[in-house]
Amino acid sequence: MTKDKLWGGRFTQPTDKFVEEFTASIDFDKRLYHQDIRGSIAHARMLGKQGIIPMEDVEEIIHGLQEILRQIESGHFDFSVALEDIHMNIESRLSAKIGEAGKRLHTGRSRNDQVALDIRLYLRDEIVEIAAYIEMLVDALLFQAEENLGVIMPGYTHLQTAQPILFAHHMLAYVEMFRRDAGRLEDCLKRVNVLPLGAGALAGTTFPIDREHVAELLEFPQVTRNSLDSVSDRDFALEFMSASSILMMHLSRFSEELILWSTSEFRFIDLSDGFCTGSSIMPQKKNPDVPELVRGKTGRVYGNLMALLTVMKSLPLAYNKDMQEDKEPLFDTIDTVKGSLKIFAEMIREMRVNGDTMRAAAAKGFSTATDVADYLVRKGMAFRDAHEVVGKSVAYCIAQGRDLPELTLQEWQVFSDRIGEDIYDCITLEASVNARAATGGTALERVKEEIERAKSGR
Repeated sequence: MTKDKLWGGRFTQPTDKFVEEFTASIDFDKRLYHQDIRGSIAHARMLGKQGIIPMEDVEEIIHGLQEILRQIESGHFDFSVALEDIHMNIESRLSAKIGEAGKRLHTGRSRNDQVALDIRLYLRDEIVEIAAYIEMLVDALLFQAEENLGVIMPGYTHLQTAQPILFAHHMLAYVEMFRRDAGRLEDCLKRVNVLPLGAGALAGTTFPIDREHVAELLEFPQVTRNSLDSVSDRDFALEFMSASSILMMHLSRFSEELILWSTSEFRFIDLSDGFCTGSSIMPQKKNPDVPELVRGKTGRVYGNLMALLTVMKSLPLAYNKDMQEDKEPLFDTIDTVKGSLKIFAEMIREMRVNGDTMRAAAAKGFSTATDVADYLVRKGMAFRDAHEVVGKSVAYCIAQGRDLPELTLQEWQVFSDRIGEDIYDCITLEASVNARAATGGTALERVKEEIERAKSGR
């Protein structure tokens, strides 16, 4: 018989050493120790309450688990690959410490529902922490928006100069994205926050357990309703990883802009030296390594999502060993998202904005061309005709090597006799920005309102 395994009763040969190492998960699932102990304490209390095991055993179990928790947190717990995972490591140590009472802890549960519980507890805590990091980043964006409220920059489509906008408006665009990311995680949390313990291996248990009591002890608002689904469900992890992928996509887009803006060609921003590195050969270099690395790590998070989707795509109900592969991509996604958000928030807060350079760029590239078209529409011209008139004036400027504000009134009137002296009041950068005063527009007053709205969390 395999004496060192808690499940070894039906086996007559020891586990192959390499198989033992290959199938063990303790190297990565040991981070679940706190959740495993917390879940076991709640399970033990319920077993005692229901009279399934003696209350004296419950007290011994709780005391033993609390001692094990202290040992792990102080670094005095030796994890064993032979015991496969965090659950068996803790249970084995408990039985060794308190004897027969420790062996009663696993009554009415399976590792299948135990691991499902641990992951949900762990992910629940991490989602709350990630949401806090998102809010740190939002605060940094709002700080930059307020600090640079009057700065005008070129807005782009197709990476070509389109229309002038406020830099603060650009920052608020990311506030919207990250707030939606937080909303997705908040919604995901509803499906994470469901108790699976009590499902047993797949069919429930013959013991008169009280799942609702365990849910109350562990602060779960509800319990799962089907034992098969309880142990085989990883939708909640996939949903979290999907939301994380969208979050990382937003960080990656922002990273790309920061990388472009910090080039010598743009010079829109300066990133703090603390978030950049130099070159081993070119002494003049200052490389934006942090946004580059975040941009790269986005692919890593996408890969984690695809890995777990692939694991789950053809598994029959209920639990299968394949599902052990859920933890490493999930843990890596959590670590990557938290690290990216934390460093991004700090980097954005310390970023310096070169407002004069942004304004000079906004004044180029015919960025107020649409304002001329709108001006002609207000003078009674159909928009499509106005579009053509302005297109011809832009072509003329390109041939002359000039920009729209540099044309004389006589030159303007060659294209349309509806153009008067007041055209010059419509094509300043400030006029262009402030004319866009509808809700969601880049006008200064609207942007101020949106900053206050974002700060209030509305």
